[in-house]
Amino acid sequence: MKKPLYFFLVVFTLISCQNERSEVFDLIISNVNLIDGTENALQENVTVFIKDSLIVKIDDAQLGDETVSEIIAGEGKYLIPGLFDAHAHTGDYQDDFPRFMHYGVTSVFITGGGTCTNEYFRQMRDMGTQDSIPAPRVFHTSQHLIVKGSHPVKTYSRSDWIEGESFFIMKDTAQISELVKRVSEYPISGIKLTIEDGPYPPYVERMPQEFVDHVNKEAIKNGTRVFAHVSDNIELKMAIDAGIKNLLHYTGVDLDFEKDKDLIQRIYRDSISWVTTLMLDKSMMYPKNPEWFEVEGLKEMYPAEEFEKMNDPDYIFRAEEFVKYFREYYGFDNPTLKQVVGFQVEDFIELTKNGVNMVLGTDTGNDFILPGYSLHEEMQLLELGGMTTLDIIKMGTLNAAKMLEVGDRLGSIEEGKIADMVLLDGNPLESISNTLKINRVFKNGKAQTRIE
Repeated sequence: MKKPLYFFLVVFTLISCQNERSEVFDLIISNVNLIDGTENALQENVTVFIKDSLIVKIDDAQLGDETVSEIIAGEGKYLIPGLFDAHAHTGDYQDDFPRFMHYGVTSVFITGGGTCTNEYFRQMRDMGTQDSIPAPRVFHTSQHLIVKGSHPVKTYSRSDWIEGESFFIMKDTAQISELVKRVSEYPISGIKLTIEDGPYPPYVERMPQEFVDHVNKEAIKNGTRVFAHVSDNIELKMAIDAGIKNLLHYTGVDLDFEKDKDLIQRIYRDSISWVTTLMLDKSMMYPKNPEWFEVEGLKEMYPAEEFEKMNDPDYIFRAEEFVKYFREYYGFDNPTLKQVVGFQVEDFIELTKNGVNMVLGTDTGNDFILPGYSLHEEMQLLELGGMTTLDIIKMGTLNAAKMLEVGDRLGSIEEGKIADMVLLDGNPLESISNTLKINRVFKNGKAQTRIE
């Protein structure tokens, strides 16, 4: 006897429902408060499903009969994307990378340095892709492209600068085409072009405009980009004149939104990405504010010499000169940290409103800028200056991924993206300092070992 059609429909429906209920996941974070890294407001009590390193589903439904390797109860907790430090240096990545991860920095952008040969870049990339030792994903520029007698080789004399390996000197424009073609063959995010004449007096040679123009033109021809190292309005204009769209450092630039209107309109037009590095200012003030290092667990995390430098007369003198500069140039009676960074953050807010892609970066590797922890300091400086916490988180996640052209897979907690995430015990929208209340750090959907 033939079975009625409705019988087969009922059986098919039951099988389909059973298959749906028994879907397999590697990780589920249930009933968590989600800050996804975009401009979306906080989403309360959602459940995030992870499979094969990817975020495959986000919804507010209650759990059914899913098969899952691990479930984490997210009640009262806050989930944000893994953080990026988009301006970092390290001469000891084996020690520094676990520190980045401990503090939720799951991606770093290494912008050259004295140790940064092709082999050193390769070692860092390899460490960033393995799973046995906690390490962030590694993106990096080329080595520094500079002119003879310029920053940073001239200003930061050190034994590990090796011409042709950790930096390249451009002697004339005729050499640039071959040099850019050669460095573009490596897995770089772009070319590090050091335009600036140094961080402080006595200043050195600033890169001629024709070199800046030529490098950017050749970079485009070779399918890559330029990341320009600028530190004042002159160098900013040089980079914009050349058509460069990625700027490393805001510190040192002093925009006047009326007087510099033409330049600013060009910045808006060109869809610029711009890395902050306000920690450079705070780092200069550390020797006069040793209490800033009195954070629970901090001194156990880093070498003792990082903290002992505050007693060095040379560092104390530099701190005094830095404060003196702000007193004389800006008219501050007794410059506070808020005064030093406040007008810059006001600029960030205005630039962000007009479409500039502002990105968090600390310039880790300089004195008193600590890998991992100082990214949270950078965020606190932005909050101190009046930026909203939602915008700050976006600057340290999706904006950074956008600048590095990986926003299709990283930088936010959205379906289809890689599950790099940080689970917090406090609400970062109430205070950005709550990003330090880390419960777990995830890379590829797997909880990472943190430093005890």
